[in-house]
Amino acid sequence: MTRAAPAPTAPRPYGKVRAFCALALAVTALAAVGLWLKWAWEGDSFPVADPAVTADRLDGRAGEVYDALGLPDAHLDREWPGSGVEAEEDCYWTSGLSHLGDQLSDSPPHVKGVVTVRTEWALKGITAEAGQSALRRARTRLERQGWDATTSTAAGKVVSLEATPPGGGATVHVRTYPRGRLEVFATAGCTRLPEGVTTDTLGRVDLPPQRLPGRLRG
Repeated sequence: MTRAAPAPTAPRPYGKVRAFCALALAVTALAAVGLWLKWAWEGDSFPVADPAVTADRLDGRAGEVYDALGLPDAHLDREWPGSGVEAEEDCYWTSGLSHLGDQLSDSPPHVKGVVTVRTEWALKGITAEAGQSALRRARTRLERQGWDATTSTAAGKVVSLEATPPGGGATVHVRTYPRGRLEVFATAGCTRLPEGVTTDTLGRVDLPPQRLPGRLRG
């Protein structure tokens, strides 16, 4: 008795799967190259942020550093030049081939609609010794709270503190000055204004009043 020949097995679609995977990889690679070329030409983009929200955050961080200084008896210097909070267009392109001319310029133009936010105030009535002790004390306390803090010295004396909170988003500086002054200012990186927020003819944004630490208000 003759056995029937086995039915032919359908070919497995391995070849088609490999071809599809290769095509997908090629498309992904082309997309990645396209994004890289776009970045190389245009440069880093600026994140969008509401300058009023940023200013409020900076005031809060400056207040935390004030608490860490441990100078409850110091008074606010109301005549300190530069006191207040501001957001202004003072950012320029630092990357991107399309902006190479600006990067090589001695006075590169500011990017329209991109601002930095800064808040500043100063304390008075602080002796040099008290100021140096306050800076060292603040560094220790802030580092315990997870801040990245460094101090600088000149002629063997601590003259400044720079501190960045956990997660970034701000940098707070404290500097000693003659006549018992201690300057505190906080800055944030360049951000693009959200839709509907504009600058004046000087490139500045109208912001709410500065929020000082509680002890310094009034």
